[in-house]
Amino acid sequence: MVSPLILCTLFFAPPWAWLLVILSATAIGANEFFHMTHPDDRVARIIGVISTVAVGAAVYFFHTDAQALLTVLLVVPLVGLLVPLWRLGDIKTGALRMLGGVAGPLYVGGLLATNAMLRRDMGDQGGGAVVFVLLIAWWGDTGGYFAGRAFGKHKLYAAVSPKKTWEGFFGSLGGSVVGAVSSQLLFVPAIPLVHAIVLALVCGALGQLGDLVESLLKRSCGIKDSGGAIPGHGGILDRLDAVLVVSPLVYLYLSHTGRLVG
Repeated sequence: MVSPLILCTLFFAPPWAWLLVILSATAIGANEFFHMTHPDDRVARIIGVISTVAVGAAVYFFHTDAQALLTVLLVVPLVGLLVPLWRLGDIKTGALRMLGGVAGPLYVGGLLATNAMLRRDMGDQGGGAVVFVLLIAWWGDTGGYFAGRAFGKHKLYAAVSPKKTWEGFFGSLGGSVVGAVSSQLLFVPAIPLVHAIVLALVCGALGQLGDLVESLLKRSCGIKDSGGAIPGHGGILDRLDAVLVVSPLVYLYLSHTGRLVG
C-alpha cells in the first residue's frame, strides 16, 4: 500500500522532493546490489553506489541533453569495467564484478530515475502517474501472492523462484489491472481507461519478469533477500523489482503518445 507520507510528498511537495526520495532509494538499492556482486570490497561498493546515483541524476537532468547524457552513460560502464582490474580480488568472481559494475548503475539508477521524471513531466497529474506505477506493481504483487496461496499448483519458473506459480501470475495481472483502473479514475485521466488496462497487462507481466530477474540475481549470489531496509519485505530492491520495470515502460508510453507536459 502507498503510505500517507509518500502521498503527501507526491501531491503536496515540489517535484525535487520526490527526486530526493528516488535518489535516496537509488543509493540504498545500489548498495544492496553491490553487496551481492562485490560482497568483500567496500571501496568498489562505494564506487558502484556513486556511479549508480550519477546515472540516475544524469537521466533525470540530462534527458534532453544528448551529449551530457551520453558522456555519463559511456563513462560509468568504463569505470565498472576498470575497477576490478584495480581491485582484483578473487579471479573467479571477476566476471560477475565487471558486469555488475557495468549493469548495476543502469539497472538501478537509470530505470528508477524515470519514476522521478513521471512526477516532474506529468505536471498536475505527476503524483497520480507515480501512484499509477506503484499500484500496478504493488497490487500486482498482492494479487499474485493471494492467488498463488489459494490456487497455486503449476510452477511458473521453479529453477529461479520455486514459490511462483502460473495461478499467481494471472492473479498478479488481475491485481495490476485493479490498481491501474482505480488510479486512472482517481488520479490520471490523461491516460485513457482502455490504455490503462492494456498498460496494466503489459507492465504487470513484464514487472513479474523483473521480479524473476532479481530472484535470479539473489539466487546466483546465494542470498534470500537483497537487504533489510524494509522490515518484513527485505531490501529496497525486493520492494522495487517490479517498479524498476513498470516506471520506464509507463514513461515511454506517455512520451511516445505525447502526454507528457514537462
